[in-house]
Amino acid sequence: MFIATLIASDHLSAGDISAGMDRLASSGCAPSVHGWIDAGKAADILFDAGPDAARTALEGAFTGVDIVVQAVAGRAKKLLIADMDSTMITVECIDELADYAGIKPQIAAVTEAAMRGELDFEAALDARVALLAGLEEAAIERCLAERVQIMPGAVALIATMRARGATAILVSGGFTRFAEPVAAQIGFHRAIANRLEIADGLLSGTVAKPIVGSDTKLQTLLAATAELGLLPEETLAVGDGANDLAMIKAAGLGVAYHAKPIVAAAAAARIDHGDLTALLYAQGIPRAEWVTN
Repeated sequence: MFIATLIASDHLSAGDISAGMDRLASSGCAPSVHGWIDAGKAADILFDAGPDAARTALEGAFTGVDIVVQAVAGRAKKLLIADMDSTMITVECIDELADYAGIKPQIAAVTEAAMRGELDFEAALDARVALLAGLEEAAIERCLAERVQIMPGAVALIATMRARGATAILVSGGFTRFAEPVAAQIGFHRAIANRLEIADGLLSGTVAKPIVGSDTKLQTLLAATAELGLLPEETLAVGDGANDLAMIKAAGLGVAYHAKPIVAAAAAARIDHGDLTALLYAQGIPRAEWVTN
């Protein structure tokens, strides 16, 4: 048995649900029952077969509506592995840090290409960090205070999942000086990220090895799944860039969040319109049960 969740950024109508039922029926998915999670905002449709066909039938069919298709079994997730930059926060930290050095356009262009999968992530990170050599360490705290904003829905997502017994781990290709305070503010159990090397109050232009990249994210997911004794379908991974692809593909529910095209095309689910609370709706959790403080 499978479930398709329709999540509206604005309004979901009964007519949308009916049209979704028709689309699933026409695709041979054998829909059965449907019901609201939150009236006008999110709804579930149960169906018997063809999850890939269901995604094809529903994705893009309704304006401003995200679609999550998954098996009913394991819908409530017990482990979340999340990217940080442009996923749990609204910016790319290295780009904003580069702005304090006056070189944001050069670094941002490389970041964008790396996140699209056009460059080797580790080599691109080394190259960008090298351009920051000589920047005052104090710029890190300024950047954190002035530029880093938590993504809408992030706190509710983590607080609600933790209240239900889930483990949440932030794994970032960015830097510990950002990831650790961000993880603490949002409520993650722990954070894993790269360490900028600093000497005499200045950035050295290097990052400690080994670099936290795609494989680290994947291995963190696999190790935590084993350590917690979970089934693969009880895991959730979310990210936006090419270095998130491996963990997204390996998770029980892998979500591309406002993601680059290469990630959106490969992920089993994508959130293009809503905020991170869409991942609560994907687990069937209504707003009345969200933890928001």
